[in-house]
Amino acid sequence: MTKVNVGMIGCGGIAMGKHLPSLAKIPEAQVVAFFDISADRAHEAKNKFGTHDARVYHDVYELLRDQDVHVVHVCTPNDTHAEISIAALEAGKHVLCEKPMAKTAEDARRMLETSQRTGKKLSIAYQNRFRADSRWLYQACREGKLGEIYVAKAHAVRRRAVPTWGVFLDLEKQGGGPLIDIGTHALDLALWMMDNYEPRTVLGSSYRKLAEQGSSANLWGPWDPDKFTVEDSAFAMITMKNGATVWLESSWALNTLDVDEAKVSLSGTKAGADMKKGLRVNGEEHGRLYTQEIQMAGDFGGNPLPDDAAEQEARAWIEAIAYDREPVVTARQALVVQEILEAVYESASKGQAISFV
Repeated sequence: MTKVNVGMIGCGGIAMGKHLPSLAKIPEAQVVAFFDISADRAHEAKNKFGTHDARVYHDVYELLRDQDVHVVHVCTPNDTHAEISIAALEAGKHVLCEKPMAKTAEDARRMLETSQRTGKKLSIAYQNRFRADSRWLYQACREGKLGEIYVAKAHAVRRRAVPTWGVFLDLEKQGGGPLIDIGTHALDLALWMMDNYEPRTVLGSSYRKLAEQGSSANLWGPWDPDKFTVEDSAFAMITMKNGATVWLESSWALNTLDVDEAKVSLSGTKAGADMKKGLRVNGEEHGRLYTQEIQMAGDFGGNPLPDDAAEQEARAWIEAIAYDREPVVTARQALVVQEILEAVYESASKGQAISFV
């Protein structure tokens, strides 16, 4: 069996909670090198998930010089995604970078260019594509069940779930708040389902209303308004070159009961679909309107499928390396997501639409 040796760069929550447990389930993968700015975290990750001879590095560039490492996973703050990913690609490593692709669209473009020039694979961790409902709906879209999809809504709305740990609230390190953090997942799903990566214009707005008030009802405890330097919500209307429209909504804190995250609603010429209350398809047939609820059940006994999106993401990525396949999430697709997100922020700042034409 072909073994893919992985180096983990960043051993915080996303690595320990998602990447490393998922890789542990993939027979072709083994994690042989670790780096984190906290040596204690790196050693903890190595002891729990590393091979018996795995190394802990105190310099990320030392890890990248390790010829035994084939692939690196970049699980660091947004402002370091490009620097580390580009250095890894230049060092001959394939790269899976956590979302968003980078802090800026220019950095994302440099990442794509380096991947193309070096011939090394680059993918971005949009694990929601690998959920059972996402895979079913994507296949339905490809088979034409919805017809031409000309309206989509990308949902990433939390009522009070502001991440108060790490650097999530730091504009300088992250580049933004809920839009770049969770809105990116919803937008990726919408564009992927539509198979439409040609934006024309973006009109966006962003707010810091509840951020300045603070909240004792937040899921992860109260935040310090003085350290909350990103938006608490952002919204956009995106028009595509073929005339389609995408509505994007994102928030960490918003006075609403209409809460959904990493979900889409699609309207096509033949049918519509949404993930609002499970997976539903709607349309007209035999002179009547219908709504069909799709049950995501196992093959036997009607048991629900496990929530294995992270494992499926890791498996698809490692197999892309081991068997030289194109990654499910391509860097070019992720770049378009990044460009749209940046246009939302620019539009909100300037108070005018941003054109891609």
